[in-house]
Amino acid sequence: MINSERTTVDKTEIERFSRMAAQCWDPYGHFRSLHKLNPTRLAYIKEKICHVFKRDPLSCKPLKGLRILDVGCGGGLLCEPLVYLGAKVLGVDASSRNIAIAKIHANESGLRIDYRATTAEILAEKGETFDIILNMEVIEHVTNVSLFMEAVSSMIKSDGLMFISTINRTWKAWWLAIVGAEYLLHWLPIGTHTYKKFLHPGELKKELAASGLSVIDELGMTYNPFNNRWHYSSNMSVNYMLLARRHLRCPSPDQSEEKR
Repeated sequence: MINSERTTVDKTEIERFSRMAAQCWDPYGHFRSLHKLNPTRLAYIKEKICHVFKRDPLSCKPLKGLRILDVGCGGGLLCEPLVYLGAKVLGVDASSRNIAIAKIHANESGLRIDYRATTAEILAEKGETFDIILNMEVIEHVTNVSLFMEAVSSMIKSDGLMFISTINRTWKAWWLAIVGAEYLLHWLPIGTHTYKKFLHPGELKKELAASGLSVIDELGMTYNPFNNRWHYSSNMSVNYMLLARRHLRCPSPDQSEEKR
């Protein structure tokens, strides 16, 4: 049972991202790195969902009927393309300003998306469930990783998926994601990331296992400054993504006997 009175929300982090909310859909603003990353991560998400749920990736609406939760959805950069692919999407963010921006943009695009200014803990307490949960560039901003993982994992249906993308805790990540992106290139405001909040893949895998999820795929994501694009990589030393699946619920011996 998740107690929503315990929270993983870092108010300082929420205030920081709220101040940037107006630039969510500006491909040249503070979120330009996410705009560049979005096609790469969206292609991976679509590919894996279609594979696991046996959908035709070439169909017009390959994700039709699947319910997806995007935790920390921001202005809806992932929510909107997922709706175009046929999914029923709930986007949540602790910043009410982010949600307001997301709703405006969805209305302008003629899309029906359920956006809520709330937290994973509150959703979990209400008993919400989903086929897929997206946990993208969020976990490095929460105050309590174990509580956050407990909340989001509890909402995944049997055989469901969770995608997690975050930043590794390495000297290379410190140099590129903090020094480079914040201080040198000014892609992000200074202070956006805190090095000690970065997680090694092994640490994240332990949290997933404790929540009843198994990692079924992993990959790194690297930025190529020469073609200005992100690419999949085996190098997980900076940005990486894990795909986890809820353990299948096997019937008990008694239940198996009844079915015979």
